[in-house]
Amino acid sequence: MAALTQIDSKIFSAREFRLESGQTLPVLELAYETYGVRSPQGDNGILVVHGYTSSHHAAGHNAAGKQGRGVAEGAAGWFDGLIGPGKAIDTDRYFVVSVNALGSAHGSTGPNGIDPRTAKPYGPTFPEITMRDMVASQKLLVDSLGLKSLIAVVGPSMGGFQSFQWAASYPGFMKAIVASVSAPRAPSRAGGLEQLQKRLAGDPNWNGGWYYDNGGVTATLEQIRYETLLAYGQTEDAAKAAAKSWAKVYDAHSLVTLRRAIDSFDITDQYAKVTAKVLYVQSKTDKLFDIALCPAYVTDMRKAGIDITYVELPSDKGHLASHADAAMWAPILDAFVKSLG
Repeated sequence: MAALTQIDSKIFSAREFRLESGQTLPVLELAYETYGVRSPQGDNGILVVHGYTSSHHAAGHNAAGKQGRGVAEGAAGWFDGLIGPGKAIDTDRYFVVSVNALGSAHGSTGPNGIDPRTAKPYGPTFPEITMRDMVASQKLLVDSLGLKSLIAVVGPSMGGFQSFQWAASYPGFMKAIVASVSAPRAPSRAGGLEQLQKRLAGDPNWNGGWYYDNGGVTATLEQIRYETLLAYGQTEDAAKAAAKSWAKVYDAHSLVTLRRAIDSFDITDQYAKVTAKVLYVQSKTDKLFDIALCPAYVTDMRKAGIDITYVELPSDKGHLASHADAAMWAPILDAFVKSLG
């Protein structure tokens, strides 16, 4: 297959973005990449959304000076096995938009961004956001690109949450969603957010959350990321290397902001709104999303009239399965997307 060479990294901007909480962000910015060419009718778009701490760099290899904040120069995109010329999400056919979530730390408006009202980082003053806020901001981006509809919204983990939320928030706008290593509601993790906040605040550089000018909390972030990657199924050496590079660019407040949005996510009472087809892909070894719960989710969605295809990957890669073992389900994704027309 030919390499993906046409990667455009851009920033979308809007003003006075009202959040579900009632608060308003004076400026909304979303970092994003596009692959492929939009059709004249604006009907060949596929939106790709990322997991908890990932970025918008989903495919290909960024050229020098073209990567977004926190995206390593030349690094392969995290869904590169599935997106590109001739791949399951074929960039010769589709216009693919991969967006960095609101609240993240890779170039979109988030706690490490500058609050125009103070000319300083938002830090601990960044407002609470929800999955609905993330999706609403992405709808503005999609509209700005001249896309009249979407073929699909695709994403793993928190990206799966966003995909499900798209289906509930904007029924009829996309033909399908693809959610992998995810679920239609957040797993129960009592006290997890409080434990995360306490651990971050225990860093000697925390300074009430204003750590930006005194060295940051890199050591704590690195250890948290290392432990997380081990739990996801990564090897120790790989986890150590990835955690070190990630901790240099990520923001502790983004961890908290996105975690709070994740913990409040649940569309299981909104199935009646969903008209999109669903491809739901789970990993048998995922320790974050209990596969034993998935058949019940699928049954309930089918009872609600949702056209859902459910796949269990026989992967040993745990929560990383849908990209680390992309080859296992690439033919299924390819056939599913092509069936959408």
